[in-house]
Amino acid sequence: MNIILFEDHEITRPLPRRDPRTLHLLKVLRKKTGDTFDAGVLEGKLGRGRIEALEPDGSLWFSLDLGEPPPPRVPIRVAVGFPRPIQLRRLLRDLSNLGIAAADLLGTDRGEKSYRDTKLLVDGGARAALVEGAVQARDTGLPRLSVYPSLDAWLAEKPWASSAAEPGAAPVSAGPLLVAADNVRPEGSLARFPAANRAFVLTIGPERGWSDRERQIFAAAGFTRLSLGPRALRTETACTAALILAMEKIGALG
Repeated sequence: MNIILFEDHEITRPLPRRDPRTLHLLKVLRKKTGDTFDAGVLEGKLGRGRIEALEPDGSLWFSLDLGEPPPPRVPIRVAVGFPRPIQLRRLLRDLSNLGIAAADLLGTDRGEKSYRDTKLLVDGGARAALVEGAVQARDTGLPRLSVYPSLDAWLAEKPWASSAAEPGAAPVSAGPLLVAADNVRPEGSLARFPAANRAFVLTIGPERGWSDRERQIFAAAGFTRLSLGPRALRTETACTAALILAMEKIGALG
């Protein structure tokens, strides 16, 4: 853990003995009473924590001194056709780690319908993966996660239009760039796409790719289909590759 994160409701009670954060502080970092550590509150500020006492039952009392704002959210919205559940956990972790503003999961024409029934979305696994990514990044913010039954429903709602100013997002100069990654029938290359100080809406299809029907509705909605190269990529690989390219285009890599 690069930072110890707490929910709001946890800051007035001790950490239990078997909590992973307690184990990390005491067993991995070998912290003792009076020692400090990097800390933050989810969706809140960053700063330092201090171990105040260790109870006989192994629980850990702490205090927090938080005054630093979290890093700004990267103004990119990623929409992805449902991947396999084991991929989804890793994907959500990595999207959170990279600091995007929002992530949308979509049903698609060629996607496996059973993937939409993943328990990650109802048992807390999805949020745990997002938190894991934030911990790695030394961040307290999480992407806004939404689920849509189909690409059609997502395009009809246009969530990027109603949330152009995501909380904590870096400022941009104009409306978002609308891009659909497509290595089969692209209109150009994302690598050669011109740079711009604009938000990005980036869509990634399932491993079987987009259907021709979906390509048509992308065109009607104003999306440009761009290639990530000649290879067929796994969904999580395509997401990471496309996101890094998009971040470079909008200057989010510094």
